[in-house]
Amino acid sequence: MIKLLGERGFGANVVSRGEWAASTRAGLSNDRITFEGVGKSDADLRAAITAARDGRSLRWLAIESVDEAEALGALSAHIAGSASLDVLFRLNPDVAPETRRGLAVGAGSSKFGMTETELSAAIERVVRAAPALRPRGIHLHVGSQLGAVDAWRDAVRRGLALLALLRGSVPEFDTLDIGGGFPVAGLGDRVPAPALFAREVQPLVDQIPPDRRPSRLAIEPGRYLVARAGWLVAQVLHVRDRNGPLVVVDAGMTELIRPALYGARHEVVALTSLGRPFDGVDPATASPTTVEGPVCESTDELGIHDLPPLRRGDIVAIRDAGAYAASQSSTYNGRPRPPQVLLHPDGSLGVARRRGSAATLG
Repeated sequence: MIKLLGERGFGANVVSRGEWAASTRAGLSNDRITFEGVGKSDADLRAAITAARDGRSLRWLAIESVDEAEALGALSAHIAGSASLDVLFRLNPDVAPETRRGLAVGAGSSKFGMTETELSAAIERVVRAAPALRPRGIHLHVGSQLGAVDAWRDAVRRGLALLALLRGSVPEFDTLDIGGGFPVAGLGDRVPAPALFAREVQPLVDQIPPDRRPSRLAIEPGRYLVARAGWLVAQVLHVRDRNGPLVVVDAGMTELIRPALYGARHEVVALTSLGRPFDGVDPATASPTTVEGPVCESTDELGIHDLPPLRRGDIVAIRDAGAYAASQSSTYNGRPRPPQVLLHPDGSLGVARRRGSAATLG
């Protein structure tokens, strides 16, 4: 998937050396990769420094704390000559994102990013390490699956104002990464489109004096790009009456942990009903059905969905599982990983990852 997106002009935003390595194997050069993440170790920072020293610098490294800035500054002594590493500083915008609590990373109580005071202190640490390190701007991210643009707009306004203030003393401070959060609509949902977010940006930029505006704006569309590109196909194992239909399917939190982890909703649709292909001709036969997974945990739930009558062996699809499904999957309960199958534009199928087996566990 990284390779396919890279071929379409997208870069990679990574939060670990593992994701960095995966992006490199997919053919992306370091100048198309940004390194962020709330928990970077000395080894992570050292890897970014080493790449810069060797002339393969990342597009930028985003700093999360004063401690991280201090550690990076100390390690930067290993950069020699004209090599340098661009650094962004993550601002916690202290807003109230219109999303689930577990996705509201821009809230003031979250572990992500710095206050304005902390951010200024972190910049001082990095400036001391010049020219090996170059402070280039601010990174912020409000949260995922935003239901409105208000908190996002407030966060961008704060980021722009702080960048304008700091650019007076740090001339190269020219970049604002406004993150992502663009929501993916479920069945019947009404959510703001990316165009609505985009329309909010220019008026905010216009309020900033021309010499203090960012010359580079970045976004991280992430889940919006890939969520709908993946569906998880599952088979019905049990049908029970529990004050209404309840079905257990053979895919659950080991394949898609988001519902159990923070209450995310993924629509479930029927592909067969009572052993026959289902095309939704008679929606009147559908009824609210509780769908649960096969894992030995009571939180292995997929929610309530309007489904036709089902029986063992019927097939359902869990929609919009193209992000944070395979990447967060596990072999808990000794469950081998499912295969990943790609549907190409010409209609052909290809296996991206083969089905696991008991032999691959451990």
